[in-house]
Amino acid sequence: MRIGVLTSSRADYGIYLPLLKALSLDDYFTLEIIAFGTHLSKRHGYTIDYILEDGFNVKYQIETTPEGDNAFDISHSMAITSNKFAYFWEDNKNNFDIVFCLGDRYEMFSAVSVSIPFNIKLAHLHGGEKTLGAIDNFFRHSITLASRLHFVSCKAHSDRVAKLTESEENIFDVGSLSLDNIKSLVFLSINEFFDRFKVDLSLPTILLTVHPETVSPEKNAGYVDELVKSLLALKSYQVLITLPNADTSSSIIRNRFLQLPEETDSRISCHENLGTQGYFTAMKFCLFLLGNTSSGIIEAASLQKWVINLGDRQKGRQQSNNIINSPFEHQSIIGAVKKIEQDLVYRGENIYFKGNAAQTICSVIKKHK
Repeated sequence: MRIGVLTSSRADYGIYLPLLKALSLDDYFTLEIIAFGTHLSKRHGYTIDYILEDGFNVKYQIETTPEGDNAFDISHSMAITSNKFAYFWEDNKNNFDIVFCLGDRYEMFSAVSVSIPFNIKLAHLHGGEKTLGAIDNFFRHSITLASRLHFVSCKAHSDRVAKLTESEENIFDVGSLSLDNIKSLVFLSINEFFDRFKVDLSLPTILLTVHPETVSPEKNAGYVDELVKSLLALKSYQVLITLPNADTSSSIIRNRFLQLPEETDSRISCHENLGTQGYFTAMKFCLFLLGNTSSGIIEAASLQKWVINLGDRQKGRQQSNNIINSPFEHQSIIGAVKKIEQDLVYRGENIYFKGNAAQTICSVIKKHK
């Protein structure tokens, strides 16, 4: 089978990784990676390098990076992505038996939507989820409707896909693919992490990732002010920040975070991208996570980490019991930290873990050529 994989950012590539490895090791499949979006952006760390360093060939590279982050820039980027992928699908419409798409990003929606007239057979990962604080919710459900195979992360999401598609066929509850990654990943040691990123994870560390709330972008400046006030007050912690995605108003958050290392004598550090191995190593050794990233919701419980989930970006997504929800409000964030300090280790389950998701997906698609 000829398999295409659409990847537009560091986030979806990290989730795809176990599946990419499984596909590449199985002689039944010919794998072709289609990289676009921020993978090809110098500003966002040129993360295509991580794909290449992992040993994968990237045959298709399509430049679609937005020039800015206001509403017009994002809309214009969507139009450019759609235009470039119209040519791509025209040239490659017969080259794939199945094309994988993942999640809910606007650039993924653009690439997928213009494939519809070409009758491309799409397999969607992480459909049926809900994130009420981001415009991604619309994109995710639209990608679901465009796809023929659905690999979802839990039963509730399976039920939502069935409602959206008005069918219970071709929906497979495989759990979260990224959790296969954690199970098989070789973590860096604390010393190796320091050599690579100049951050000492033996110190009490908060791992922080915050993306803008794109449903109400005008509120992000106030949100980041409240968060920074909390970070400046948490003087006993080192803070490792991974910078936000290319979303509407992301520069408001990014620019404020980039001021913090100087203001805190490098107690707070900012990183464009840690890579899959680096990010999960940071998650393993940190005391807890803070922010509004899906990795806190989906992966952190498997590493026994508490998560302070901020605001509404992830609102509606199914949660394990390691999540403490908080508004972007200084006192509420400090209160959540104090609650975690009473018992730093989360001992419950991860509702997204099924095990062997990559192999299950490979077995399913072999039956759907």
